[in-house]
Amino acid sequence: MRVPYDRPEPRPVSSDEHPKWDRALALLNQDLAATLPEQEPLRLLALPSIDADAPEDVYVALANGEWHGNRLFPESADDASQALAVVADAAQETVTERLWQAWPVCAEHGVGMHPRDADGQLSWWCAGERSRPTSAHVRAAVGALDTLVRQRRPNRKKKRAS
Repeated sequence: MRVPYDRPEPRPVSSDEHPKWDRALALLNQDLAATLPEQEPLRLLALPSIDADAPEDVYVALANGEWHGNRLFPESADDASQALAVVADAAQETVTERLWQAWPVCAEHGVGMHPRDADGQLSWWCAGERSRPTSAHVRAAVGALDTLVRQRRPNRKKKRAS
């Protein structure tokens, strides 16, 4: 006879538990708000580890509590740049798999971007067009996709209606 396994309920992670992961998630939530404004902010959820002596497993989840992918590596919680890279990967995987769409998408090329180190700063990198391998580029730093929205130029000449 097999005993059914009762999966424990995930619990929300408070901001003081993993401050570097929390700061990283705040940057990812800025990018989420800029690119998918209809989505509520991502959050961190914790589940007890299978190993009783290990710390809880922490995941990046949608606002409704769904997540996809691996847990955040506990070692990454000590270093801000490593925390940002791990949280960016987890956030991208959760959004992409749970919403069934690439995220974030390069506005210029219409393809999904990936986090990559660019001169010491984690940035969203676009592979560009397949036919033009030289079109690969860094779109923006993680957390800065909202700065790419064009500002209204008050001194620009208006088109005349004919």
